[in-house]
Amino acid sequence: MRKTILITGASSGLGAGMAREFARQGHDLALCARRLDNLLSVKHECEAVNPNVRVSVRELDVTDHDAVFSTFEDFTDEFGTLDRIIVNAGMGKGASVGTGHFHANRQTAETNFVAALAQCEAAMTIFRRQNAGHLVTMSSISAVRGFRRALNVYAATKAALTSLSEGIRIDVRNTPIKVTTVHPGFIRTDINAKVKNVPFIVDLQTGCKALVAAINKEPDNCYVPAWPWALLQAVLRVAPLSWLAKMS
Repeated sequence: MRKTILITGASSGLGAGMAREFARQGHDLALCARRLDNLLSVKHECEAVNPNVRVSVRELDVTDHDAVFSTFEDFTDEFGTLDRIIVNAGMGKGASVGTGHFHANRQTAETNFVAALAQCEAAMTIFRRQNAGHLVTMSSISAVRGFRRALNVYAATKAALTSLSEGIRIDVRNTPIKVTTVHPGFIRTDINAKVKNVPFIVDLQTGCKALVAAINKEPDNCYVPAWPWALLQAVLRVAPLSWLAKMS
């Protein structure tokens, strides 16, 4: 059992939902995010779900790369070991390239990829030293193809994260270190709360239960919820651009 789990971006959405599910299963949790007040609420929720788990929280902006390394190391010192690290923090700001929204697109690129790289570097430094651990990167179903409008840059960052994760996986194959890339489908969170008519969307609790179940199996890649995304990801890879234009 991966006893101690670190989750970034744990103050809301998928991060908070996964934290509650892992607490229910008896995992100790190291939770970090920018919004400390929200993070403390998640901590209390996890402790209410399971009073026997240990939950520690730290404020962290993942775009502060030095802070990523120091925070991960501080958690390691506190718990003695980190068994699983979930690179979850991210954002979905942006618009079509060339429409005057470079700042928002850059923020998404820096948060979803460069900051994710910093988290992977910090995590793998710890795992290589321990010669054990499970790195989990939260990609997206959008990683399989390019998408338009607000997903232009978002999809590109997730494709890059999937590729990065595979490279790390190759580096540590045949070792006790495992690397899983999760590609969530449509799960209702605050980010997409106002988006209507989303196909196959599931509520946060349903989605996070499926995410945790998939992560615990430690596959190389997974598409969550498995139905219908394990099938649809294969369709998306060969779909004509006219289909993609209707999806985003």
